[in-house]
Order: sequence, then structure tokens, then C-alpha cells
Amino acid sequence: MATKQPPPLMKKHSQTDLVSRLKTRKILGVGGEDDDGEVHRSKISQVLGNEIKFAVREPLGLRVWQFVSAIMFSGVAIMALAFPDQLYDAVFEEESVNSKTPIRLYGGALLSLSLIMWNALYTAEKVIIRWTLLTEACYFGVQFLVTTITLIESDRISTGAMLLLASRILFILVTVYYYYQVGRRPKKV
Repeated sequence: MATKQPPPLMKKHSQTDLVSRLKTRKILGVGGEDDDGEVHRSKISQVLGNEIKFAVREPLGLRVWQFVSAIMFSGVAIMALAFPDQLYDAVFEEESVNSKTPIRLYGGALLSLSLIMWNALYTAEKVIIRWTLLTEACYFGVQFLVTTITLIESDRISTGAMLLLASRILFILVTVYYYYQVGRRPKKV
């Protein structure tokens, strides 16, 4: 019994033939310009689209602001966890607080928010950046209201608290600015 040998592998000439390749590309619809003026090099890029279209056009200074925010949140959180009396004294200029637990809980909440800020620093997704900025603006707004109400109730206006209120207004404005800038639609060229 003789075993039949498989035929030798032959190289297809259609792959190396330039005219054949051009015909194949024309049939697939790649290589030419589409309605938007883009030239697709493959059917996959034509179907999936160009990833450059979806890249976030970041406003100038956004990443610096995210970094500064993450540092601020982390620093205040660590201070609230480790030195609650000093943090309370710096803001309200009072002797001491009755219980350190609420200030430490505040520090834990801030530490959680700071982790979100640090993670948002490394993402390019527009939705995540916007949600992080919105969270930050809401935090600053709530902190501004709570500090203002506390100062009105206690009838004590300290320079530390006034500085905190002024900084919170500034932080709200900067954060809301970046929130709207990231959400803007890119201009067509």
C-alpha cells in the first residue's frame, strides 16, 4: 500500500499581485475616503471607527487640577485621621472637640474620595473624569454650606474658617469650569 503524499504548498500569487490586492481592497471598501474624509486602512478600522475621534480633548491644566485635588483630599484625610484635634482647631479656632470620632469618620470619607481622585487621574474616559469632577464640586459645595451654617450658629467667625470658605468657593468654580470643559462637544474642523 502506497501512501499518497500531500501536494507541495504553493504560494498564492494573488497576495503578491498588486492589481489583485487593489481589486480586493476596492471590493471590501477600504483604502478610499469615506463621507467624513477619512481613509481606512482595513475593514476592521472602518467598522470599529477611528479611536482618535473618541479621544477626550482635555482642557489645559485638567491633569494638574486632578493631581492637586488628589493631594489635597489625601492630605486633609490623613490629618483628620491622625490629628483630629489640630484639624478642628485650625478651622474653628476652639480649644478642643468633645469627640474625635466624627472628625476621624470625616477623614475616612475623605480618604475614600481621594482614592477616586487618584484613579481618575489615570483614566482617559470622559464620563469618569466628569463624574469625578462632579463629585468633587458637590463635596466642596456641601462643605461650604456646613461650615457656613456652623459659623452662623456659633457666632464665631475665625480667620481659618473664612479662609476655608473662600478657598471652597474658588475650588467650586475651578471644578465646575473643568466639568463643563470636559463635557463640551469638540468643534468640527
